[in-house]
Amino acid sequence: MERSIALIAIFAALIAALGLMPNLMLATGVPITAQSLGVMLCGTVLGAKRGGLSVLLFVGLVALGLPLLAGGRGGLGVFASPTVGFIVGFPIAAFTTGFVMEQMRRQSVGLAAGVSAAVGGILVLYLFGITGFMFVLDKGLGESLIVLGAYIPGDIIKVILAGFITAGLAKARPASLLSRT
Repeated sequence: MERSIALIAIFAALIAALGLMPNLMLATGVPITAQSLGVMLCGTVLGAKRGGLSVLLFVGLVALGLPLLAGGRGGLGVFASPTVGFIVGFPIAAFTTGFVMEQMRRQSVGLAAGVSAAVGGILVLYLFGITGFMFVLDKGLGESLIVLGAYIPGDIIKVILAGFITAGLAKARPASLLSRT
């Protein structure tokens, strides 16, 4: 129990730390950050339940006002920004990533992590992100897809990184990969 709580907190901190990396804010109001990589890793390493809880903790801390999002953003105001869909979708994306990872136990860790990260960290996260973007900026689906589609190549790189990082962790410390137990 204590180990799970500690890992949930550590991975929430990892997402916050990835927000400290220099980000690029595009005119759309949606920054390019490494935080979605942290969301993917929460699912691939911790599994559905712990991964989702870790990201939920992170989002809760942001809501309380801690400036943990890229660019030092935090507080309730971020839930009225063009990124609201991504922020709300983070825990669901991590849960989905972990769930898919858990279902792919018979596959190699790297492949399972890559597929899981793509499903949760791109498909599910963009479903929420595009929806939030559309509502906040009063844009249509087509326009939102075009604008946010520019971010997908970077997210594909994050999916590949999540696969390699998770596979490396599994090789170095197999017991630390809770999504496979």
